[in-house]
Amino acid sequence: MNPSETARETLKRLALQRTPPTPDNYRAFYNEIAGTAITEDFPEKSLKALVGSLPRNTPEQLRFVRQIDSAVSDKNWDSLTTALADLLNKTAAESPNWSTLIRDLLTRLEARQADLTPARKREALDHVLASSAAPDLLHTRLQGLLKNWSQSAGLEGSLASSLASDSPAATEGSAAAPPAPTISQAIQPRPSDLVKGATGELLDLLAQLLESSISTLLADTPELGKEATRLATSARSAANTNDITTFITNIKRFSYRLNFAVEDQAEMKSALLHLLHLIIDNINELVLDDQSLQGQIAVVLELVNQPLNLRRLDDVERRMKDVIYKQSALKKSLLDAKDQIKLMLATFVDRLADLSESTGDYHEKIGRCADKISKANDIAGLSEVLEEVMRETRLIQLNAQRARDDLIQMRSKVSEAEREVQRLQDALVIASELVRYDPLTGVLNRKGMNDALDTELSRARRHNSKLCLALLDIDNFKKLNDSLGHTAGDAALVHLSKVVREAIRPEDTLARYGGEEFVVILPDTALESAISVMVRVQRELTRRFFLNNNDKVLITFSCGVAELGADEQAMEVIQRADGAMYLAKRAGKNRVLAA
Repeated sequence: MNPSETARETLKRLALQRTPPTPDNYRAFYNEIAGTAITEDFPEKSLKALVGSLPRNTPEQLRFVRQIDSAVSDKNWDSLTTALADLLNKTAAESPNWSTLIRDLLTRLEARQADLTPARKREALDHVLASSAAPDLLHTRLQGLLKNWSQSAGLEGSLASSLASDSPAATEGSAAAPPAPTISQAIQPRPSDLVKGATGELLDLLAQLLESSISTLLADTPELGKEATRLATSARSAANTNDITTFITNIKRFSYRLNFAVEDQAEMKSALLHLLHLIIDNINELVLDDQSLQGQIAVVLELVNQPLNLRRLDDVERRMKDVIYKQSALKKSLLDAKDQIKLMLATFVDRLADLSESTGDYHEKIGRCADKISKANDIAGLSEVLEEVMRETRLIQLNAQRARDDLIQMRSKVSEAEREVQRLQDALVIASELVRYDPLTGVLNRKGMNDALDTELSRARRHNSKLCLALLDIDNFKKLNDSLGHTAGDAALVHLSKVVREAIRPEDTLARYGGEEFVVILPDTALESAISVMVRVQRELTRRFFLNNNDKVLITFSCGVAELGADEQAMEVIQRADGAMYLAKRAGKNRVLAA
């Protein structure tokens, strides 16, 4: 039975059995008559509408939406089920433990603490409840509040014990020591020289911390910055126990307010990073064909997906500046080439118009000549007409030949301009991706190394800190190339750079100096520590074998380490490290020597 007969039979059965002709009833009868299994249609349209309404405020939400959208597009129930299960498991794993938190809060709220009354605790708790709308944010802030209360209690106990140990009763070594006094009890009997010695030094350090660090970090909250300055002044001017008691009370209040400000700044940073992620994702969706811009997007994503620090920001800023400069120069040449093509096309159109006009005139003159031929009475009249026809024909032939030559020349120029445009576009992509990085190993190239070395050298001079530079060269690399081939040699370089990058600190810098030579920049590191670092790298390299066609190949390197001198330039340090490296080669290889 063909589908048409099956459909007619289905309608007959619906009518005979007086069954409502709903889609489900029709499908059931149709499959029964055809002898096929009942399959449920995939609700792609409804699910697409559902995916379109899902939030995309965070990278995690965006990843989940893309996973769901991919499963719906593939009409794959298994992928859809897996995505939903992952979401539920993640939500269950991240659900906060409210019962334990509330119990600890009630316990700490009822606990007695000097200079931290229940009223002040309730005031801080009310502030947290009023300023935290989201459940996750409320849980985090309540945990922070509980931590502050616990730290305050610990500080009180340690300070009380310290004051009790300095009392005369403690020094006499009595058998039955009295119970530890509270802060208020311990402060009163102290003499006026309490601010001297360790206490005075502590107050001075607190004042420096409030003035030099905390007030600077609170540039976005000037009110708290002024409060930090006032607290620093009161710490330096404390002359008796009453001043210290007042300072302790004020510093506790300030710590509560500071905690909220820090949480607000952290939330702002997180929100800005999420916003930047969304902007980058949207730009990436819009520029699928622009490889140069995608290279820049990859750089920014690499930055925001890692912990931020000044060195990484400086590195990306320099790379983006190089790309923008190169890009502006290349795009100017690109626009010039495109303008030349436009001019050629305009000339081509003008030539065609002239040719068309000449052809029209030719047809008119030939028509007039035909009239003259029909009216001619003798051979002399025909000769004149024939000469005019020949003259006009030669003229149109010359015009056509000139137009043909011009078109051939313009076609050649257009092809040349197209090749130039392609060359500039390829150069733009290369400039975007390989401005400061070695294309084989992914580490900094010679230019990137010079920029990074200049930055670290300036920072070391500015902060009066140590800076070391290590130059390493792979042992017997030519022999490895000759025996295993250049492809294996390139893979060995990639393996070495990977091992070194994973063995050094994030703030250290690895660069390819040339060929099989690499440079490691070690900021805030003395010479002996730098040597220990490179020895550790050697051990890690011997532990992690290089595999070539499943064969283990041992790679070693000789290294020279130099520490930056007082008035030394970057290239002088490199030359001294290079000299030490050659000494390590002559001493037997696989060694680290100081310059």
